[in-house]
This record gives sequence, C-alpha cells and structure tokens, in this order.
Amino acid sequence: MEFSAEQIAGLLQGQIEGDSSVKISKLSKIEEGEPGSISFLANPKYLQYIYSTKASLVIVNKDLVLTSPVAATLIRVESADIAFSKLLEMYNQVKLNKSGISKHAYVSEKAKVGENIYAGEFAVVSDNAKIGNNVKIYPQVFIGENVVIGDNTTLFAGVKVYSETIIGKDCIIHSGTVIGSDGFRFNPENNNQKIPQIGNVVIEDNVEIGANCAIDRATLGSTILRKGVKFDNLIHIAHNVEIGENTYIAAHGVIAGSTKVGKNCMFSGQVGIVGHLDIADQTMVTAQSGISKNTKKGDVLMGSPAFDANKYRKAYIHFRNLDSIVQRIDKIEKQNKVSENN
Repeated sequence: MEFSAEQIAGLLQGQIEGDSSVKISKLSKIEEGEPGSISFLANPKYLQYIYSTKASLVIVNKDLVLTSPVAATLIRVESADIAFSKLLEMYNQVKLNKSGISKHAYVSEKAKVGENIYAGEFAVVSDNAKIGNNVKIYPQVFIGENVVIGDNTTLFAGVKVYSETIIGKDCIIHSGTVIGSDGFRFNPENNNQKIPQIGNVVIEDNVEIGANCAIDRATLGSTILRKGVKFDNLIHIAHNVEIGENTYIAAHGVIAGSTKVGKNCMFSGQVGIVGHLDIADQTMVTAQSGISKNTKKGDVLMGSPAFDANKYRKAYIHFRNLDSIVQRIDKIEKQNKVSENN
C-alpha cells in the first residue's frame, strides 16, 4: 500500500518540508532507511543519520534545528515519537484488516457469528459458539463449544480455546496460546486419580496475551483475567487464579492455583507465585523472584523467597562478601585460641 507525504502529514497534523508528493510504501529505521520508506527521528543520539538516511520521508520534532541540507522530505510534528507510534498503529490496522470466511474453515451451523468476521484456513468454530462483530480468527485456530468471543477480538494462528471460555471485546491472543486446558489437580489419597476440571476461563475486555501461554480452566467456578491485563509470551496461569485489572506479567511467569492477584501489579520475567495467596494491588516483583506469602499494597519484592527489594540489595552486598567475612572470623578465632593458650 502506498501513501504520499501529503496524506501522512494530514493524518499526523504535521508540516511538510520538501516534496509533498513523495510516495512511501514501507517503514524503516532511520539508520537503515531506503528509498520509498518512512522513518522518524526522536532521539538526539541518532541525529547524525538525518543527513545520510536514504529514507524518502522522515518524521521529526517541530523544533529540530538542521545544520546541513537533508535529502529526505520532512514532516514536522510536536512529538516525532508519538506521531510515529500513531503511524505504526494505523499501519498495523491496515495490515491486519482481514475479512471473509475461508472455504477451508469450518464454522458450525449451530454457532452464532457476527458481522465482518475473518476465519482463516482450517480454523474451527464449534457448536453454540458466539462470535462477535469484526473478530479475526487466523488459520488453525480452534474454538470449542459454547465459547463466547466479544467484538474486535483477534486470535492469531494456532490459538486453542477450550469449551465454555468467555473472551471479551478488543482482546489480542497470540499464536500458540491455549485457553481453558485442564488445571493440574490429582488426588494423592486416591492413587493420584485426576480431579475433573469443570469450570471455565473468563477473560475481560482489552486483554492481550502473548504467544505460547497456557491459561487453565477452574476446577469449579472460573479462572479470571480482568480487563486491561497484559501478558508476555510463555505465561502459565493455573486453575482458579484471578488476575486484577491492568496487571502486567513478563515472560516465563507462573502463578499457581487459586492465587488472587490485585490491580496494577507488575511482575518481571520468570516470577513464580505459589498457590492460595493474596497479592495486593500495585505489587511489583523483580525478575526470577519467588513469592511464597501474601503481599501488602505497593510492595516491591526481590529474591526467592522474595522480600523487600531494598533490604534484599543490602543483604546481597553481605552475601557477596561472605567469603572474606568468614576468613576474617576464622582469623580472629585463631588469634583468640593463641591468646588463650598463652
């Protein structure tokens, strides 16, 4: 798809400097720019590239002062960073604006399907599923019986949604994620007999789930992701967990069964949380930490088992010096023994 500098300036409410008719059809980094591409300059660290870039069009801040001629056409805006982000969002919308049901997709006659949906090759929509308007179902997605999916939600290739799952509006679920698989529950008092998992998963509006995540169904009731939750790739959420609004979890996070996580929490990579805990609102946890007890609102935690991050850092200084401390103690003990013998 091709756009002129004039069209883009209109979208971004910017001012053109140079050839307003120049055409662009792709995006690029400013240092890797090539003819027909658009880039941006927001960080002064990259200022040198404005004079050498081969990009046809560059978005810059309105107050940028040039010291030499520039070959590219410029669009001056209040914030190049914000304007380029807006452009990326528009580009993504155009790129992902698919519609129509492939002849190789299967949509049950008993399913209720909204307007303007997309279903790619070998996608499956099972009996009694309810699919909202403008939903995008990419190739090889499986949607089980009685699943509900809200308007404007996108399921990328290979997503598997088990029966009874409820997914809200404006959600994004990336490739390989499985929603509604059985919780990990066995009875050791009955020869490790599997405990049936008959609950479901509820995902509220505006949730994004990264690639290859696993969200287990509840034993009874629901595993719940509240609105605005954002997951990185490779997250595992166990049965009956509840994640509060606008909580962010980075890659390799694991939350064990029946734990309740509050609002606006942030967990870095490889954080593990044991089951049946209450994680308070605004809890922050650093990478590779293990949470083994309830938290208080606004806690910042570190380590495994995790405790207050400032105390952990101070303790870690002593840990790094532990060998020298032990040597000093050994030396003092030897001196004391010599004194006692004398």
